[in-house]
Amino acid sequence: MTNYHPKKAVILAAGFGSRLRPLTDLRPKPLVEVNGTPILHNALRNLEAIGVEEVTIVVGYRKDAIQYACGSRFGKLEINYIESAVFDKTGSAYSLWLAREALLQGDCYLLEGDVFFEVNALRYLAINDVANTSAVAPFDVSMEGSAVVLTGEGYIAEVRMKQTAANLTDGSPPLFKTMNLMRLGSTDLRSRIVPFLDEMIGTGAVKAYTEELFANLIERRGLRMAAARCDDLRWYEIDSADDLRIAERIFAAPVQRFSDGAEARSA
Repeated sequence: MTNYHPKKAVILAAGFGSRLRPLTDLRPKPLVEVNGTPILHNALRNLEAIGVEEVTIVVGYRKDAIQYACGSRFGKLEINYIESAVFDKTGSAYSLWLAREALLQGDCYLLEGDVFFEVNALRYLAINDVANTSAVAPFDVSMEGSAVVLTGEGYIAEVRMKQTAANLTDGSPPLFKTMNLMRLGSTDLRSRIVPFLDEMIGTGAVKAYTEELFANLIERRGLRMAAARCDDLRWYEIDSADDLRIAERIFAAPVQRFSDGAEARSA
């Protein structure tokens, strides 16, 4: 078993956040607050806590607000920005393609800028010998979006898009929600992931999502992606006002941080 943390991370934070309006009329979704903490600040603090040194953020909608809120340094993190000038016409895979030079620099974490999560989700990504790992949690009736089916060995066998509670049927394999937190290895980034990104964008698939990218890589291109199960952790993907209310309930009890970086939940 390994416990290796990459020193770099990429965060995708360019989108409109239209389903969170009016909260996103004047600010980007990654700066929407959960109990007083912006979603993006929570991610950056967690990355800093596990020893990440450099973060590349892809910005678009209200980019100046994100740059002002995070600066060129956030704690010990060095922050770089890549601007998407066509964020209103493209999907998250295009944002990732814009960050391809950062991806080619070596092992990295990949996060989407709308997930509020405990730091241990990042730690779970590092506790295995597999270069590529995706954080997942059991899919429940309150969730919707992309989900995965796992093999008996804990690898992702299949990615299913646009899942809802209706897909939780008896006799079907258990579904796990993708948390949009990943650890990606340098070898596959250079040999599979970035080349396939180039191929996708080159053929005009600029509106594709990262879930579609990895579904193709896993199911058709032989990419091995382990699943880090985060069943016991608090997290939530925030797309709507209802999601925000759920996240605020989940994180209503403050998290105590100890000197070694571990966490405990207050009663």
